[in-house]
Amino acid sequence: MKNNDNTFSVDQPEESSGFLLWQVTNLWQREIKKVLEKYDITHSQFVLLASIHWLSLHHTQVTQIVLSAHTKIDPMTTSTVLRTLQSKGLIERQEHETDTRAKTVVLTEAGKKLIKKAVVTVETFDKAFFSVLKNKTGDFNQQLIKLLGQ
Repeated sequence: MKNNDNTFSVDQPEESSGFLLWQVTNLWQREIKKVLEKYDITHSQFVLLASIHWLSLHHTQVTQIVLSAHTKIDPMTTSTVLRTLQSKGLIERQEHETDTRAKTVVLTEAGKKLIKKAVVTVETFDKAFFSVLKNKTGDFNQQLIKLLGQ
């Protein structure tokens, strides 16, 4: 029986890209949270630690602003999460080489050790999670990049 209420532009929930993205994101985040539990870090902490490591390997001086732009996490949240990571002994803040107003963020030895293990765990999980896409993963990533570029 068809309802005459035309609030929605779709007939089925599966026709709503936003709703599907929300469902997949929630599923993926819930599972990522589980795999990160053994490292005692949240997903946001993981993303910032991994980004510090990535950017450092690519010879970038990592500041809070650089991290925020790279991860697309707002600056206030980035600052809060970095304080937590510093209190856990996983990062240190140091004087910037050229900008006296800025601090660089570096991983401690404990931070490096943890993130190297956590990245392997997350990449293994991601590979399994996205395996249902088979050889379409590259295309999927390109579509996500387009959405990020809006």
